[in-house]
Amino acid sequence: MSSIYNYPFVPPNVRFITPVYHPNIDDSGRICLDALKPPPQGSWKPSLNLSSILMAIRLLLSEPNFNDPLMSEIAQEYQMNRASFITHAMEWTAKHAKNQSAISSNTTPNNTSSTKRTAEGDNWTDNKKPKMF
Repeated sequence: MSSIYNYPFVPPNVRFITPVYHPNIDDSGRICLDALKPPPQGSWKPSLNLSSILMAIRLLLSEPNFNDPLMSEIAQEYQMNRASFITHAMEWTAKHAKNQSAISSNTTPNNTSSTKRTAEGDNWTDNKKPKMF
């Protein structure tokens, strides 16, 4: 995310660096979201803050907008063959987003121990529940 000199009067430039298999995100990481477009094409308002933009992106990831897809083939696959879409999305995630060495060691960036934590409801196997702020 980069902000330009006249933010908040114009929307920030937001894009994904990691490739994402999604109908509203293109190959270069651009996001098709009304809140990221200035009027009259979009709904950007100076009252929108970065937190609300990130929440809108999170919502878009879970609920694609089929009225304005950047990737029409992916949108069609999502609507017509959800199982195929999920398979492709998982493949892209495994290929582009997962750091295999970090996943296999189960360590946190600032922690060199390899304590495994798995959640079943509210029960953490190492009895160290994450702090909620």
